[in-house]
Amino acid sequence: MQRLVLASASPRRLDLLRQIGLRPDAVIAAEVDESPISDETPRLLALRLAAAKASRVALTEPGAYVLAADTVVAVGRRVLPKVEGEADGRACLGLLSGRAHRVLTGIAVVGPDGRSARRLVESRVHFKRLTVTETTGYLASGEGVGKAGGYAIQGRAGAFVTALQGSYSGVVGLPLYETANLLAGLGYRLP
Repeated sequence: MQRLVLASASPRRLDLLRQIGLRPDAVIAAEVDESPISDETPRLLALRLAAAKASRVALTEPGAYVLAADTVVAVGRRVLPKVEGEADGRACLGLLSGRAHRVLTGIAVVGPDGRSARRLVESRVHFKRLTVTETTGYLASGEGVGKAGGYAIQGRAGAFVTALQGSYSGVVGLPLYETANLLAGLGYRLP
């Protein structure tokens, strides 16, 4: 019997997995320090964090397939934070307004035999120039709190997106095509 553990407390990732017929047997949030290492690029940060989360949970869940992901929003080499309050949110939306940014999602899977695989999915998102009213309204909704870059594309912020190149599900938090392929590559039987 195969067992799948999602190493993330993100309800969005759980919803995305359900979208492709996967229902994890357990959801365990991995506690890792998410601070970037000196001179670490956003790409390497996303991959490192996903791998660290998968490895951490795999230690406590022997015999399971452990899936982890981490999403980083970047403008150039600058990593935008997970927004915790209005000041963070205003700063992030100000940086994103009228320009393109990258959403990098690292995915890591550790199989029951200890083998692992990981992948990085990069998407490019273009935002319209936001008005003061739009920014204030979005911040008041609270939707961006706890989100990398301070927005949720699957919610109200979808109205700010003028173009998207890459994986929509990756921007939400879990690229489904790549996730399914990583799991299958390590022997997980998909529904």
